[in-house]
Amino acid sequence: MELLVAVAKVGKYATSESGDTFEMIERPQGGLSFVLVDGQSHGRGAKTISNLVARKAVADLSEGVRDGAAARAAHDYLFNYRQGKVSATLNIVSVDLVTRTIVLARNNHCPTIVVAPSGFRLLDQPSNPVGIYVRTKPNMTEMPLEADTAIVVFTDGLMSAGEFNDRQLDLPALVQDLTNYGMFDAQRIADSLLAAALEADEGRPNDDISILVLTVTDEDIPDGVRRMTVRAPL
Repeated sequence: MELLVAVAKVGKYATSESGDTFEMIERPQGGLSFVLVDGQSHGRGAKTISNLVARKAVADLSEGVRDGAAARAAHDYLFNYRQGKVSATLNIVSVDLVTRTIVLARNNHCPTIVVAPSGFRLLDQPSNPVGIYVRTKPNMTEMPLEADTAIVVFTDGLMSAGEFNDRQLDLPALVQDLTNYGMFDAQRIADSLLAAALEADEGRPNDDISILVLTVTDEDIPDGVRRMTVRAPL
């Protein structure tokens, strides 16, 4: 099998810095974890908060702390650092090669979209952000690591795209269309969703938008080489 991960993100229109932060870390016993954080508000202040939460989660994950505990620790850290006055949404997506599972930790009102051999699912149980409420816990989901799987995680800029133009996106339907006929290309899915959001916002995003897509395919990689590509405007 082959794991493909893609991120597409853009800042709010006329804002100098995105308040969203994405990080990746290798797990000490095998596998990878991906952390996506959306800090409260916009600009530099939001970026400071999202960086703080992401760094805390990544530090714990790198030491072998389990995903749910890492999310709770990130909440406790932000809650105590800012006295419960600042929030952030947090998603952790992990590929655990010890248990051969995908683990999803979610402190985000935005749903997570899952396409798997067992069917299409929308993980949309009520969920609180980190940093505000005492003893906040993440919603946890664990699923088998198997081919023909796609996980789509995003910040609220994608969900609210087009709301001022009465052009809000039907994200589950878009993801289903993009994964039809076994088309599990993570970059294609992320880029297509971002393009749809930008079109709905008429090229001027009303909020920071970040999209994380993880797919598992049945491709065989005989040389065992890992590759990563980053593209960003400068």
